[in-house]
Amino acid sequence: MLSLRPERLSQLSLPLGTGWLLGACMEARGKQDLWSRQKPEVLAALREQAIIQSAESSNRIEGVAVRPERLRPLVLGQARPVDRPEEELQGYRRALDWIFKRRRPIRLDPATVLKLHALAQGGTTGDAGRFKRRDNDIVEILPNGERRIRFVPTPARETPEAVHQLCENHAAALEDERIPPLVVAATFVLDFLCIHPFRDGNGRVSRLLTTLLLEQGGFVVARFVSLERLVEESKVEYYRCLEECSRGWHQGRNDLLPWIAYFLSTLRRAYQEFERRVQGMAERPAKTELIRDAVGRRDEPFTLAEIRAQVPGVSVQLVKKVLAELKRAGVLKVVGHGRGALWKKAGGGR
Repeated sequence: MLSLRPERLSQLSLPLGTGWLLGACMEARGKQDLWSRQKPEVLAALREQAIIQSAESSNRIEGVAVRPERLRPLVLGQARPVDRPEEELQGYRRALDWIFKRRRPIRLDPATVLKLHALAQGGTTGDAGRFKRRDNDIVEILPNGERRIRFVPTPARETPEAVHQLCENHAAALEDERIPPLVVAATFVLDFLCIHPFRDGNGRVSRLLTTLLLEQGGFVVARFVSLERLVEESKVEYYRCLEECSRGWHQGRNDLLPWIAYFLSTLRRAYQEFERRVQGMAERPAKTELIRDAVGRRDEPFTLAEIRAQVPGVSVQLVKKVLAELKRAGVLKVVGHGRGALWKKAGGGR
């Protein structure tokens, strides 16, 4: 049974901590115009990096990855895909463009959901933009290799109507002034994942819908900070909350609060990062700060090519210069020479 029902959400009591997160997100939305009125080159750099990271992370969560040297040219449209993973990477970028560049508001209905799926799938598979035709289960592979069914989604024959009803309930809930729009958005995404309307690509479409719902609510941070990357960085918590809040979903007895708290905390982290990066990049050249930020997020050894793939519009020379500066500062150390050289943290700060 859909969780997104106005009569249920209007009676939902948010714990103090979740209410504080909601207030922090609303406050950040009020400040985003101030942060957005920065140097054009700063915002342009953040936008391109967010697009690259979003396309990469959302696909990588689903086990789809491309070579580091191919990432940037593919996402920026400077290369043609040569295989299925590359098609899906470019497809995700096109879906984000469709959300961000539309001048008219996008109506949230089943046609929009199907459109996002067709784009995210690269438009080449036979079921791109089509609801599932067979029932599917959400299966977890345990550390010992065994498989267990974690959740049984909505049957295929009921899926079109379930998505239609979800969109109708979303519109009705937004009209109810007792329900915070961010709670509506979080619950919509949870229901979508429980319906699991596609054979493949449900996770990617759920993240695109998250971006769309936030845009419609005036939360534009996804243009400048990759929400998909934040989800990837916290995917253990993401899957834990999703499993916990899907128990009892069919009977309408599932707990919504852990998922709502996760949704709000991810949005708050995005705004915190947006503020920090805008301020940091205003003090230093934008591209230099982007390189330093990309390095700071690496816990495992990395190559120069992997860092450059994460930072749009930078030259190899600038990446080498910044890495050398961080090495002299004792932040990084390098093992090996040439293209195969591995850089890793040497301890200390950024």
